[in-house]
Amino acid sequence: MAFPPAFIDELVSRNPIEDVVGQYVQLKRRGANYFGLCPFHGEKTPSFSVAPGKQMYYCFGCHKGGGVINFVMDIESLSYPDAIRFLAKRANLEVPEDDQYASRYKEQERLWKLCKDAARFYHDQLKSDAGKAARAYLAGRGLDWATITKFGMGFAPEGWRNLIPAMEKLGYSREEMLAANLISISEKNGRTNQYDRFRNRIMFPLIDLRGNIIGFSGRALDKNDKAKYINPTDTILFSKRKFLFAMNLAKKTKRDYFIVCEGPMDAIACHQFGFDSAVATQGTALTEDQVNLIGKYTEQVIMCYDNDRAGQENTRRAITMFEKAGVQVRVLQLHDAKDADEFLHKFGADPFEVLIKGSEGQADYRLRSLMKQFDLNKDDGKIEFSRKAAEMVSAFPSAVEREIFADKIANVVGSSKESVMLEIKKAYKRRLKREKREQEKQDLSPATAMQPKSKDIIYRNMRFATAEENVIAQLIQQPTLLDLTPQPEGSRFSIPFLGRAYDELARRYRAGEQVSISVLEGFSEEEMAQLSRILQSRTYIPSENAYRDCVRIILEESEEDPRQKNDPDALLAHRARLKDKKGYGGK
Repeated sequence: MAFPPAFIDELVSRNPIEDVVGQYVQLKRRGANYFGLCPFHGEKTPSFSVAPGKQMYYCFGCHKGGGVINFVMDIESLSYPDAIRFLAKRANLEVPEDDQYASRYKEQERLWKLCKDAARFYHDQLKSDAGKAARAYLAGRGLDWATITKFGMGFAPEGWRNLIPAMEKLGYSREEMLAANLISISEKNGRTNQYDRFRNRIMFPLIDLRGNIIGFSGRALDKNDKAKYINPTDTILFSKRKFLFAMNLAKKTKRDYFIVCEGPMDAIACHQFGFDSAVATQGTALTEDQVNLIGKYTEQVIMCYDNDRAGQENTRRAITMFEKAGVQVRVLQLHDAKDADEFLHKFGADPFEVLIKGSEGQADYRLRSLMKQFDLNKDDGKIEFSRKAAEMVSAFPSAVEREIFADKIANVVGSSKESVMLEIKKAYKRRLKREKREQEKQDLSPATAMQPKSKDIIYRNMRFATAEENVIAQLIQQPTLLDLTPQPEGSRFSIPFLGRAYDELARRYRAGEQVSISVLEGFSEEEMAQLSRILQSRTYIPSENAYRDCVRIILEESEEDPRQKNDPDALLAHRARLKDKKGYGGK
């Protein structure tokens, strides 16, 4: 355990979940629980619940859930140990430092310091004679020195070993430099060579929400370099799927929207010209974690990806992701420039502001993108476009919006608005029928309804999984059920994380410690969300008979299913029994 259980119990009891969540979400009491708008995705109707009695939260919309520690981890983008420190400070508790945690935290602190010193080295190199060409390049890109300093930009000089001796002189080891993604290793002629990872590159420090430098991105100065950018791989400091360039600055903006760019230079240009809500995805595809992070700070984004085919495809993909998260999307159409960086330096801030105010809504953008796929000078093209457009518009929730876009489609193909509306209504009815069939299919399949929302967790035996869920839910409501015999071991569970949860809850009860999901350690975000869903959906009064039945099923199923034993001989014997019993099983 990273922290003593008694300390975690005290920490959770001193930080009531309704009080902590209430600092971020306006909650209203309904019966025993509280409800409010989810802070993790945009919504207009409250679907976010807090259950003080169970010390948990759960969102029926985005399905996030967990205890007070998980909430702080998610809302503040903190690691588990840092969330513990956050809550301890809030409750005026002293954090006990065990060897395991202290070692990892000291490693993080050491790497943060190393990255900060490396950033100083690169910045000094940019100011030196060695950085003359790099300064000329940045000046040619229109960046002033105030912006360069604001973003802590630097220069990695040509040569295999410049950073290594400089950092060694400051007392850092090569193992630490490797862990921070600052050096690389190659094997040649039976020898291991270590060298600077970044050479002859403009350096961009990557800064997290708390102001720590967690890695670097390097842009090649040499036009012939095949790798235009070198970005860090995931480390104990850096996670590619969660990081957004300039988010540490954009989160302070007073604008009511974020500008989402494709690369650091675009975001930097936006900030230099006064658009301080710009962030960049570093040229990688937008991830769900990044979308959720943006959704914590704004309800509206302006997509400003490059004008090339890849940029437009990424824009369409991002629209879907933001819509799912409840964030309104508008799309900036750049004219006479390939990206925001080029446009701003070519035309200035005022025309860019005009473009933002006139940016298209996602529906307009999608319709215009659809138009490009057909030859509208031909009847066949018009007919196919009308059909596809009607299908797209039929998904719009507002009848008024459907009528407005029917008029736009009619103008494009030169037909009457009434005929287009007829096609939209037909598509709308087809959509409703499909959705109804899908819903009926789910309603008639309890197994489908029971499946966790996360694709990383799969229930293969529903009878088994139902019993395991019931055991967990009843134990948290009435831990004394553990006094009954027999009791299964967690290894008998078909769902590994439920088995781990059972073992930890049982251990805590027998040690006289708190029994709730708030105090569980070592579970992923998806696993905590599933545990929260289980507790939220199973609210019946615990009973000894029901609990015994569930335990019996777990024991019986684990005996019957040789996969639980990981025993090949048992598997063969099981197949033989099936063959004799039911007349199948193969040769």
